[in-house]
Amino acid sequence: MNEREYFACLGQRPGMFVGKASFQMLTAFLTGYDQHALRHGGNGLTGWHDWLIARRGVDCNHAWPGQVLHIALPNGWDDIWNLPPEDERQAIKVLFELLDEFAAECEVAQGTLSLRS
Repeated sequence: MNEREYFACLGQRPGMFVGKASFQMLTAFLTGYDQHALRHGGNGLTGWHDWLIARRGVDCNHAWPGQVLHIALPNGWDDIWNLPPEDERQAIKVLFELLDEFAAECEVAQGTLSLRS
């Protein structure tokens, strides 16, 4: 299973990976995934933050989860730790749509079926 397939699997059943499917739990999981991959010679989510900024067309001081929220919730949010259920669902949906786009572009750029070198 390549990373794009893995992200799709995670997006289809997020609760299986993180318990309660929440944007915060999923971003924490993905941060752990990224750090593990980098520590063991993989690319992880290298370029993800910059890709999100380019995709959004605007930079700010938010880390990548905030960049995703700016795209998913263009009208803003009050509390990243306590999103209303409809915003939570939208943020998770957009997170996995963006991950799929990012992974697809990485595959094309690297000429492989994986984010790994």
